[in-house]
Amino acid sequence: MNEHQLERVMVDFWEKNFDVLVCTTIVESGLDVPNANTLIVDRADTYGLSQLHQLRGRVGRGRERAYAYFLYPPEKPLTETAHERLATVAQHTETGAGMYVAMKDLEIRGAGNILGAEQSGSIAGVGFDLYVRMVGEAVRELKGDPEAAEDTETKVELPIDAHIPHDYVPGERLRLQSYKRIASVTGDEDIAAAYEELNDRYGPPPQPVDNLLAVARFRVLAKAAGLTDVVLQGSQIRFSPVELRESQQLRLRRLYPKAVYKEPAKTLLVPVPKAGGLGGKPLRDLELLKWCTDLVEALFEPRKPAAEG
Repeated sequence: MNEHQLERVMVDFWEKNFDVLVCTTIVESGLDVPNANTLIVDRADTYGLSQLHQLRGRVGRGRERAYAYFLYPPEKPLTETAHERLATVAQHTETGAGMYVAMKDLEIRGAGNILGAEQSGSIAGVGFDLYVRMVGEAVRELKGDPEAAEDTETKVELPIDAHIPHDYVPGERLRLQSYKRIASVTGDEDIAAAYEELNDRYGPPPQPVDNLLAVARFRVLAKAAGLTDVVLQGSQIRFSPVELRESQQLRLRRLYPKAVYKEPAKTLLVPVPKAGGLGGKPLRDLELLKWCTDLVEALFEPRKPAAEG
């Protein structure tokens, strides 16, 4: 049955020219029939939780008491997932149950492959770190919390193999929790606690996880220096916002003679160092992170109280 045919049938059903409507799941698509008070779904064990919730919503839209019957073959045992879906629909019939049903659906199906290397879309385009920051800022703005919205995070986008492998932390939900735990650290104590928690729950962290914790440690340092961006930009690394006193500019020219300081834009561009000097490969992973750490400490002295220029 296509949409045009359904429309004709629905008009007849609306006008009570017949009492029973037999159709596919297209009926879940926002149809409002106040006089419909009974719904029978065959093979409900094959439907998703959101589908079941949408279908149930097609009845009980008027004053009459409504009934929804979800049928499944008694001779075949239900799968654990099907049983959980049907139980969720049966237990939550009150007004406003949609939010719980949606959360349960997320729990059953998982959050999607938002943390995988093959993920496309927003996260692939901006990176998990920035994605979490953007979502957090949007939530704070919607809550009308301007002070929290102004508490910007530091974005670190460098060629570092820093992630939580699938075979180390199983399950998208658990990995997401671990990512959020690491992303929220504010100091060395938090980083040590995150390491101990991972080690206790999943065993000694592999190198990519150690790298992720090292990135978190560097982010804390960069934030203390007032930086919001440490990003690879072509063959250079961009640090911003940067405001260098005269003494800091002299130190920059001495330590990093090829660096470019753009004062109006508050941006510092430093060529990515190469292993073994000219002709070598650009540094990456922990070697590059160590180099960035040395630069931040040498130029901005984030661990020391600010002095007058």
